[in-house]
Amino acid sequence: MKRKIRFGFVGTGRISDWVLKGAFLDPRFKLEAVCSRSKERADAFAARYGVKKTFTDIKEMASCPTVDAIYIGTPNATHKDLAIKAMNCGKAVLCEKPMASNAAEVREMTAAAKANGVLLMEAMISTLNPNFKEAVRFIDEIAPIRHWSSAFCQYSARYEKLLAGEVTNVFNPAMAGGAIMDIGVYTIYPMVRLFGKPESLTASMRTIPLPDGSLTDVSGSIQFSYPGMHASVIYSKTDDSFLPTEIAGEKGNILLDQIHITRKAEYIPHAAPASGRGLPPERQDITCSMDGDEYQCEFREFIDLLTYGKKESAINTLQTSLTVMEIIDEARRQNGITYPADKL
Repeated sequence: MKRKIRFGFVGTGRISDWVLKGAFLDPRFKLEAVCSRSKERADAFAARYGVKKTFTDIKEMASCPTVDAIYIGTPNATHKDLAIKAMNCGKAVLCEKPMASNAAEVREMTAAAKANGVLLMEAMISTLNPNFKEAVRFIDEIAPIRHWSSAFCQYSARYEKLLAGEVTNVFNPAMAGGAIMDIGVYTIYPMVRLFGKPESLTASMRTIPLPDGSLTDVSGSIQFSYPGMHASVIYSKTDDSFLPTEIAGEKGNILLDQIHITRKAEYIPHAAPASGRGLPPERQDITCSMDGDEYQCEFREFIDLLTYGKKESAINTLQTSLTVMEIIDEARRQNGITYPADKL
């Protein structure tokens, strides 16, 4: 029987419940401990899953000899400090997206991982999704690539609360919140995974002033320039969109039904030129069978890396995490969005 990897979970919000559904599908996963600022919340969360070890201090949990790895699912602004404390105790860390508040924090986290010789990975499910990985296999078939376009727009009930004067964590700049951090990152990360850092970008955000004088973003669009190609993304928490993600090349196209969790992928080779009067190109369904739960893929990747002694994912690399945060930093700068971590 394969050795169980015993995880300590930091954070008892709904994201932790979501990811656990996928984590439990990997037979090597074991939920060993739970950590929360509130002992009552930690105990209640642990009880739902039959876990006996609970903590209110990340260092105490990370020092526990029966904990092998730490998952961090807390508000964005807390990721860096929690991750570094865990890594300083010699524990591998799977950190929820976005990796941190800004690029400077990602650099600190990366340095801590290397100094302690431990695995650190951003929990970005999009690039580990079987359908995205299959689509990547067809990139050469449509090359050279000329355009990436991606959309993730999903109406949020917390937007209604924001309009009513309640600033929840997802929109709170003090917690490094906002639409680009919550869902815009899903459109940017896979782009960087495939094409690297753009030469330039122009970002436009819809912002809302908060009572303390700060701004939060609720939607936006970004245009990117790459050598020989361009890219565009849109994201929003104020409306829905059903646009696919498209990778357009001179020899064909790849369509992904949604970038957050791709459930359908198509490869469309170019048909013979016919000035719009010929038969449409034949679409090829390249969809893979999905895991039982979309979050299973990130735990499979992380546990594989930990099992074989790897310190970094070849897919969700630390450089990708850094580049994504550099992009978001610049997009925020262009629109006057600041976080407390920017001033440190």
